[in-house]
Amino acid sequence: MIPPFMIGSFSRMLMTPTSSLPRRDFLTGALALGASTLARGADDAPAMLGPILGHSDETSAMVWMRAAAAGEFTLEVTPEEGGSPVVMKKVADEKDDLCLHWKVAGLQPGARHRYRILQNGKVIAADAGQILSTAPAAGKPAKVRLAISSCAKEDAGSRAVWNRMASENVDAVVLIGDTPYIDSTELEKQARRHREFAAVPEYQALLKSRPSWWTWDDHDFAGNDASGLAAGKENTRLVFTRYRPQKSYGDGTGGIYTSFRRGPVEVFLLDTRWFSMTEPSFAGSHKPTLLGAKQWEWLQKGLLASTAPFKLLACGVIWDDKENTESDDWGTYKHELTAIQKFIGENKIPGIILIGGDIHASRVLKYKTAKTVGYDLVQFIASPIHGSTIPSLNVYHPDLVRSAVEPNVFLRVDADSTVTPATFHAALINKNGETVFSYHLTEEDLKPKA
Repeated sequence: MIPPFMIGSFSRMLMTPTSSLPRRDFLTGALALGASTLARGADDAPAMLGPILGHSDETSAMVWMRAAAAGEFTLEVTPEEGGSPVVMKKVADEKDDLCLHWKVAGLQPGARHRYRILQNGKVIAADAGQILSTAPAAGKPAKVRLAISSCAKEDAGSRAVWNRMASENVDAVVLIGDTPYIDSTELEKQARRHREFAAVPEYQALLKSRPSWWTWDDHDFAGNDASGLAAGKENTRLVFTRYRPQKSYGDGTGGIYTSFRRGPVEVFLLDTRWFSMTEPSFAGSHKPTLLGAKQWEWLQKGLLASTAPFKLLACGVIWDDKENTESDDWGTYKHELTAIQKFIGENKIPGIILIGGDIHASRVLKYKTAKTVGYDLVQFIASPIHGSTIPSLNVYHPDLVRSAVEPNVFLRVDADSTVTPATFHAALINKNGETVFSYHLTEEDLKPKA
């Protein structure tokens, strides 16, 4: 029996594929996988992956590595200004696909540390670039530079973007889906594709010295336009939790939503796949959900508690309608978008900025939401890191203020609370370091009007 919330105007979502190779990425995906296979063999895992940095806050940081073989490994973290190292031991086990997560606690805010990894007393990872920096104290004026984007492969263009992010001296990296392309929920394929993606030297070089956060979109979750009804999604989540060192993954048993604070910015990384279409919506029991009740409750609590001047709601999908036959966008779930806007307005929450990816085109939209929210919401869409664009998805919208169909790009965000009012400057940067477009906001632009 079809649940009532999936009947009627939402019938197009029943056509969501869960395992077929996506229409728009069949050729480029096959070429990328073919090149990867020729380079090192489809089943050959690299000797060692990492280390890279994951979640970091004022007093703690996460370090990830995939070992070449089972055994005990030691992480040493030493303050650059001097002092005794923090020493932590972890055992790499086949049952965890040899993935290691170290959570280093008791650090000082805004401090730099060097780290290295040893096995049996022998140093196996001690590159000069292995720098771990904690976040500045939340209430202290600070500047931060983030790199945000989506849709990456192991191709030359993507590798050039990783290099460009590093040369732009970003403080942290946020990847919002299709990183990598997998298009399967089979456990071994998920793990193999994560290994191949993590083995890219430029990716490893970027993240060994910068904290990083991830969410998924359709191609790394299950398949093109996939929803939470995808069979085998538990495999996808298991591999994600092994290869992506976050402080938390959803509610602990489902989803992967998480958040972090870095200077004047707090980022809420939403999961717009796991819960979609799996239950009636919190915004109307006769309609399907996108976020799910638990994620919605988490988001409300987080927004009410946040003191950051800028609060980014980031997810893989875009915050309006793609205007194609696919259903994976906030236009399909407009009832939940309306609920979010109403919640922001009723609680007079300042500083909300929307971030999306997915569509292989980059855009800025300024929505006329002052009556509901108290100010106009702005969405930034950043896609793709790889070289395949989709001009047809750069559609007309009355609120569109910037757009570009440009390959190999990322959004460079500079937030600064050392000035009054605090500023938020976003620039779309291509692999050559050229600014494709930019858009500027201040804290005053994002305050509820009386």
